[in-house]
Amino acid sequence: MTRIQANLVLLLAAAIWGGGFVAQSTAMESIGPFWFVGLRFAVAALAVLPFALMEARRMGSKPSKAEYRAFGLVGLALFMGATTQQVGLLTTSVTNSSFLTALYVIFVPVIAVLIYRRYPHWVVWPGATMMLIGIFLLSGGAFSGLTTGDFLSITCAFFWAVQITLAGRAVMASNRPLALSCAQFSVCATLSMVIGALFEPINTQAIAASIREILYVGLVSSGLAFVLQVIGQRYTTAPQAAIFLSSEALFGALFASLFLGEIIPTAGYIGCAIIFAAILLVELVPELTKRRQRKLGEMA
Repeated sequence: MTRIQANLVLLLAAAIWGGGFVAQSTAMESIGPFWFVGLRFAVAALAVLPFALMEARRMGSKPSKAEYRAFGLVGLALFMGATTQQVGLLTTSVTNSSFLTALYVIFVPVIAVLIYRRYPHWVVWPGATMMLIGIFLLSGGAFSGLTTGDFLSITCAFFWAVQITLAGRAVMASNRPLALSCAQFSVCATLSMVIGALFEPINTQAIAASIREILYVGLVSSGLAFVLQVIGQRYTTAPQAAIFLSSEALFGALFASLFLGEIIPTAGYIGCAIIFAAILLVELVPELTKRRQRKLGEMA
């Protein structure tokens, strides 16, 4: 898979996540956030399990203990990100949540520099800044006052950044994207349902009322989109991946407008154009630079 193909895969994952915001919001009319997260990732883990077993047979071995530990850390970061996002949606809008969650576009390259001493291509910094400006305009260009849900969404952004960084390193080291996906889903589902059992009432009626959202988010937003994420991250860097994945804010706002009646302001359309320009910038500049260096090498 080429880098361009990988980035398109990540863009598809972002579009799926954007649609998932709507289901995540409407589901909590009948079910608590921890039970919803637990059930969605349990469905995702079961859906991916057969493919993870096929991957193990193809590779001739199961993941090592060290690989399972790495997968478990990814799952812990996923749990923290998914639950803070889901609880945050109780007191903030889908548009605000998708905007604030996308702050990981800044956190990811900062983590890469501070912890791993890995400096991204220079275009990531202006690209990330453009994404933030575009997403801010998409949200309306102002906040009337940050709610508890908004602060939880910012916390979620940090844990998504950790998950993206750790997932990229784990899949590169193990070459087992399906095992990683299944393991992280299982960890997240288990932790969420344990907390749900302790603090949230649950009954069959609540599950039945939200079953469509659980299945959609479990099979598509979780099972499919997170697998696409770890597959795409095998062929690109974490900072570039964050740029493409953060476009979920664009898709989240669009789907919220279509299905929940949330209004995109005039400034939002300018924000959409800036987001699109940032994606093109991050995709084309490295490719053009590489071609120029190749031509200079041939001339020399």
